[in-house]
Amino acid sequence: MFIKKRNITNLPSKTETIKFTKEICVALFPHIRGCDGRVAPQKKIKKKLNRLLIPLETSINAEKKEICKAFIDSLDDIKEKLEQDAAFIAKNDPAASGFYEVVMTYPGFYAILVYRLANTLYNLDIPLLPRIMTEHAHSVTGIDIHPGASIGREFFIDHGTGIVIGETSVIGDRVKLYQGVTIGARSVSKDKAVTKRHPTIEDDVIIYAGSAILGGKTTIGHNSIIGGNVWLTKSVPPYSLVQHESKVNVRERKAH
Repeated sequence: MFIKKRNITNLPSKTETIKFTKEICVALFPHIRGCDGRVAPQKKIKKKLNRLLIPLETSINAEKKEICKAFIDSLDDIKEKLEQDAAFIAKNDPAASGFYEVVMTYPGFYAILVYRLANTLYNLDIPLLPRIMTEHAHSVTGIDIHPGASIGREFFIDHGTGIVIGETSVIGDRVKLYQGVTIGARSVSKDKAVTKRHPTIEDDVIIYAGSAILGGKTTIGHNSIIGGNVWLTKSVPPYSLVQHESKVNVRERKAH
């Protein structure tokens, strides 16, 4: 779903939007701040979202109460997906001691958490708020996920710094990304704003550090492995192994 860009004149509070984002994260996963407890003061979340939507009323297509209800109703599904993400990371990262370490300490998980919340609002056709949310996560994790991207279940971001996932990216299930990966566009022309500019990454793909996968027509077939520092602008079939080969010279250093 690609949302048509709109010029917004009445602006919500950036500070309150970030505060709202943090509060939902803790409501879903109280362990983030080191405590346990029951999930979600939903009435409070609903009230705060309603307040954030007030300046945007002329820019949204549905009633605020309908949007708030749809968002609240989606929280159980979001939490389920996030629990799957955290469990998948814990299962596959040898450095992880378990689920709660991932939830409490992994920047990749925090970026995914905020993305899944923001993506839900994006798909409800809410302008601006989703971008504020994901840019908050970007600022604290170094991971830039556009809220319009479509990302499947059991998503794994390891280390994460420098990852960029563009607005029209489509990512399947059980995909693993390492630091410095770009899933981006080949062109930044404004007239392509409502077209698919970013790649499709199918299920069970691994993309290693420093690689750039570019272009809306580029598809990485399922179960493929993209090695580090690969620059790829064309599709590859399922079960591909793509490597960048460079020559490393090793010579003796003369003693002085």
